[in-house]
Amino acid sequence: MAEAFKFELVSPERLLVSEQVESVVIPGAEGEMTVMAQHAPVMTTIKPGVVTVKTAAGKEERYVVFGGFADILPSGCTLLAESAVAVGDIDRRIQEAREDAADAKDDEARSKAEQFLSQLTTLEGALLPA
Repeated sequence: MAEAFKFELVSPERLLVSEQVESVVIPGAEGEMTVMAQHAPVMTTIKPGVVTVKTAAGKEERYVVFGGFADILPSGCTLLAESAVAVGDIDRRIQEAREDAADAKDDEARSKAEQFLSQLTTLEGALLPA
């Protein structure tokens, strides 16, 4: 069994993950990278994509993230995402984004909601089996 380390996934809305994990695959700006215990110190920006977490209990969890950065140390990893959602919640978030776009009070709010909706639907298409 691989050595466990502390991983936290934080978005402006809430703390999504804070637990001991075996590995985390993050969508770094220069490509996907796998983080494990005792990883060399690195700070990287995050591009929109999927974060795959393998917990110390062996369970796999996936989260969609939209930008941010990751601070990786030998003792742990903290990913601060601009926005993040569990893969299982993506349908609900798409519906909320559609409602936000329809209810927007001005062009700026509508544009922001439509951009988020576009990101969600693009990533949803990448997640669904062909």
